[in-house]
Amino acid sequence: MTAEPVALRGRVVVVGAGIAGLMTALALRPRPVVVLSRGALGAEGSTLWAQGGLAAALGPGDSPALHAADTIAAGDGLCDGAVVERFAEAAPAAIETLARLGVRFDRTAAGRFALGLEAAHSRRRIAHCGGDGAGREVMRALLAAARAAPSIEILEGYEARRLLVEDNVAIGLLAAGPAGPARLPADAVVIATGGIGGLYEDSTNPPGSFGQGLALAARAGAVLADMEFVQFHPTALDGARRPAPLVSEAVRGEGAILVDDAGEPVMAGIAGAELAPRDVVARAIAARRAAGRRVFLDARAAIGARFEARFPVIAEACRAAGVDPAREPIPVRPAQHYHMGGIAVDAEGRSSIAGLWACGEAACTGLHGANRLASNSLTEAAVFAAIVARSIEGAPVRRPPPPLLAALAPPAPDPAPARRLLSRAAGVVRDGDTLREAAAALAALAASGGPASDPAAVALTIAVSALRRADSVGAHSRLDFPQPPADGRRIRLTLAEALAQAAALAQAAPEIHARRA
Repeated sequence: MTAEPVALRGRVVVVGAGIAGLMTALALRPRPVVVLSRGALGAEGSTLWAQGGLAAALGPGDSPALHAADTIAAGDGLCDGAVVERFAEAAPAAIETLARLGVRFDRTAAGRFALGLEAAHSRRRIAHCGGDGAGREVMRALLAAARAAPSIEILEGYEARRLLVEDNVAIGLLAAGPAGPARLPADAVVIATGGIGGLYEDSTNPPGSFGQGLALAARAGAVLADMEFVQFHPTALDGARRPAPLVSEAVRGEGAILVDDAGEPVMAGIAGAELAPRDVVARAIAARRAAGRRVFLDARAAIGARFEARFPVIAEACRAAGVDPAREPIPVRPAQHYHMGGIAVDAEGRSSIAGLWACGEAACTGLHGANRLASNSLTEAAVFAAIVARSIEGAPVRRPPPPLLAALAPPAPDPAPARRLLSRAAGVVRDGDTLREAAAALAALAASGGPASDPAAVALTIAVSALRRADSVGAHSRLDFPQPPADGRRIRLTLAEALAQAAALAQAAPEIHARRA
């Protein structure tokens, strides 16, 4: 084990170097911060891949109240109203902060934000960069700002493996670094590790994002929330490439329509049509595919020859797949895209473990409810990064943490075994028997202590939460319980509770098999 880096003692440690992590570090200036990046900085991450842009009430005829109303409608009754209102009010200022940090947003000739329209938004309010290159541009600007900040130290090639906790207080991290395991003491820890796409066979996320931050928190005993709500983007490019390239919602916002291979419109008769909430569109496409049809996004009439100039990243992905979107429909299918659940945090981003905050997709603030409104994710990270930073600054000063005892780092995680189980059980539609079988198998993996253990622990909490929610709402659709919920309850649980429920399910497994036989 490497010696404790003395120069890092007492700093805030941020795990993750996407928009949530870097914005938190920048908002804490001039307080010393250490940012852990598992790979080379800016080489991979969900932020980098984001296309659509950032939602905020920036245009004429729009308001935070309208943005909040759209967010709550998309969340299908399970949003935290106070959190939504605070977010919508703060969103325009967060976009302006990003612009001051150097993000080059697309502008009109008059210098105003060029705003796009996406599904379930009642106004044009999506600020974008380079057409469909928002993620790349945001990361370019934030990396430059972080590298120029004397108070921010970035450790590349460091993967957090365990959160170190004493008396329910986070005191540091055990990480795997280039020279071996390293102990990092901390005054505060912020988990900003992104999503869970690597736990699914079909995803638009980087394969290396498989809930590592959730595993850190869960193994330390933190409460998780809304884990069953996994959003599937309706229009991933349907081809051999994995992860699946995203065909942004903004393409439908510009008028493209969904048709099947017989030329029949997919969204005919469905409220909102192509701009219905993502869960509605994803289920409509999944139903056509289950009936043996392929589905296409036809942008020829609405966009045509302008496609490449408006959506250069998507056009490049289409060309690589042998598709010319200006001349032929784009084959699409649903793929895992975003996780509304995560580490349960309060209005200041604090978890159930003292000294541990979470921000971005790894956190569950209650903003998204059962289904995220398009383009709220990057904005959420920017808004809550500032909130988390203020909360850390206002936290009581703690005495220096005790010396961190030597400990063995867990093995490098392997999500492949969990990926097979979760993809089958917790997809666009679910059923109880399949979820029960998956939960029993995932619990055994989670308890194994092997490379699959941590990814399986996160997947287990998703499966168990999906079992507990015996109704259908938002992104959670149960074939055996199609009715909407009778109340607005949210599901919170710990890993220990998920393991206990899985153990009970394992005892009932013979009955399940007998019923299926």
